[in-house]
Amino acid sequence: MPTASPRALAARTRAARRWYVYLILCRGDAIYTGIALDVAARYAQHLAGIGARYTRANPPRQLLAVFACADQAEAGRLEAAIKRLSPAEKRRLAGAVRVVGGSAPPEVDAASGQEQADARDARVAPRKPRRGQD
Repeated sequence: MPTASPRALAARTRAARRWYVYLILCRGDAIYTGIALDVAARYAQHLAGIGARYTRANPPRQLLAVFACADQAEAGRLEAAIKRLSPAEKRRLAGAVRVVGGSAPPEVDAASGQEQADARDARVAPRKPRRGQD
């Protein structure tokens, strides 16, 4: 029976650790959902503009909720389920859950950033529907 490579062993170890699903309120009142081993570090990456492409374009304003999962597979399934929810359902979910562990980063004050986002959104022309999607 072949032995697993060091890379495969490291991947199994990482996947077996406790993972978290988090919801972030972004500019324009959009909710971003992601998974991480260390939510505080990942949130700091989003704030610094080196996180996901979406949060580079829509900077985070506040960490809304964190859900603890047994492993990476469970976190991935929960993330997919949350992403299928409507925006209103995501807000209800975030309002019903506290951030776990007390290690969440402080809220981001983005009042002036919201004004800039509103001004930018007002300048953006609506997209034309794709052919066949009228």
